[in-house]
Amino acid sequence: MTKADIVEKVYLKTGFSKKESAEIVEKVFDLVKTTVAKGEKIKLAGFGNFVVKEKSTRRGRNPQTGQEIEISSRRILTFKPSQVLKAAINGQD
Repeated sequence: MTKADIVEKVYLKTGFSKKESAEIVEKVFDLVKTTVAKGEKIKLAGFGNFVVKEKSTRRGRNPQTGQEIEISSRRILTFKPSQVLKAAINGQD
């Protein structure tokens, strides 16, 4: 599913114009992006949690050369689905 597909679904289900639907979807994505960029957690009841985690510096290996390298520290975004979403995926809704 693409962003355009989501806009289309919002348009069909809400009765807003396509332009308004696109603006709503864009605003939601911008809000999610800025919130996780600040390192804050997003918890959506019945859907799941988006959490930013810190990965520390570690040693790795270049698979082509076998040379040892240092992988720098970074932040990663993880998603943990809720029990409701897991049940829906497994047909237990």
